[in-house]
Amino acid sequence: MSTTTPSAISVQTIIGLEIHVQLATCSKLFCGCSTRYGQPPNTQTCPICQGLPGTLPVINSQAIDLAMDVGLALEMELVSGCRWDRKHYFYPDLPKGYQTSQFDLPITRKGRLEFRDPTNAETICSVRINRAHLEEDAGKSLHGEGVDGGTWIDLNRTGTPLLEIVTEPDLRSAQQAKAFLQQLRTILLYIGVSDCNMQEGSMRVDANVNLRIDNSNETVATPIVEIKNLNSFRNVERAIEFERDRQLQHWRATGERMGQRPKQTRGWDADREITTVQREKEEAADYRYFPCPDLPPVVLSVEQIAERRGKLPRLPQQWKSDLIRVWKLSDYDASVIVEQGRDMAEYFEIVARISQDGKRSANWITQEIMRLLNEQQRAITQFPISAQQMGELVAAVANNELDHARAREIFALWLEQPLSLGEAKQRLGIASISSDEVEQLVADIVAQHAAAIDDYRQGKKQALGPLIAQAKKLNPNVSPAKFREALLRVVEG
Repeated sequence: MSTTTPSAISVQTIIGLEIHVQLATCSKLFCGCSTRYGQPPNTQTCPICQGLPGTLPVINSQAIDLAMDVGLALEMELVSGCRWDRKHYFYPDLPKGYQTSQFDLPITRKGRLEFRDPTNAETICSVRINRAHLEEDAGKSLHGEGVDGGTWIDLNRTGTPLLEIVTEPDLRSAQQAKAFLQQLRTILLYIGVSDCNMQEGSMRVDANVNLRIDNSNETVATPIVEIKNLNSFRNVERAIEFERDRQLQHWRATGERMGQRPKQTRGWDADREITTVQREKEEAADYRYFPCPDLPPVVLSVEQIAERRGKLPRLPQQWKSDLIRVWKLSDYDASVIVEQGRDMAEYFEIVARISQDGKRSANWITQEIMRLLNEQQRAITQFPISAQQMGELVAAVANNELDHARAREIFALWLEQPLSLGEAKQRLGIASISSDEVEQLVADIVAQHAAAIDDYRQGKKQALGPLIAQAKKLNPNVSPAKFREALLRVVEG
């Protein structure tokens, strides 16, 4: 995104992202300890993840499979013979003094992800993905806890399998960064590689931000800043916007440009909505990478890759295309459903298949069901009305067996009691009405409202509206559509 400032300079924000995704394995990357979240500190550790002398790691094959799934979903190159490296740095929550990661031979590289530009719906943004590599997580420092209020170390998270996805600096606004992350998260959820719960730390984002400034006859770039502690999409957006403004103000005051100081790491303070300096950022040489002598390279065979490709679930874009093609949904309705996740897309597909009415199914789901889920902070898997029930209800409306008002009564009852459609209709006094009963109701209405019938025959088409309302009042079980059809046969016959 480019803007023109009062001093006639053009400013472009350059953004690259590093996304750490916790893979959905039951055990850690190199040992059998559990990865369950929220357990008491240091209850899910062993000599291997504690880094005790004499221990040897063993690769978790499920983590390899899930990393392959991500690579396939993002159309990346899978690297056969990828290897493990030791990344050295010294933090209290890193018991070995190094992190087992992948440096020059990551398991996947060279991918691409497309998404719709949130500031221009007609524009499709394409972001190159440099690599996605496996690594183990570090522990966690607990500040101000314990009997003396000091800093304690919890190693439960140490060794948890992460996939770090690194983009090229192709994003140009905070809004684009947010939209990219939302699209990526949707894909990861659909293929089931992670729960992507940012509040629990299973998806964490670092943003690398700097400015490209066209000033008179030269173009300058400000020093790159890496922003840490971004645990929500909204925080990503706010942090990038703040950093863009801060860097521009700093450049105006100092003229500082790239190369005049090292890359800086800043933390995001969500309460104050500012970034603050943490440290000067290390370069690759500072980590003293070298191949891990305890782990063999990971060799991916053609057959293994083909097997994972065959097991890959439908991706969000495939779901969206299918909803539009098969069920004739609008692009908007299909997007709304797909963006809610695979469980919602599967729920819709069952409802539509039973009712054979895609549009009505989408209306009920996007208007009624999603509203309740948002209010109650529930997932569709926790919704008390099954897709089978909703399909039967929508079918009854589509076949004119129920009008929308009576269907809503059944829907409300189902939220409280698990009844069949027949039981719900019986409880609410909803009965089928025969064709003879409809015709008799038409005859009664016509006899009582001769003036309205004459008005209709003279061209006042709206004159029938009150008659349909009157019929509904006399017999709540009558279908307005069927009554109108029978009434028109009489008044126009």
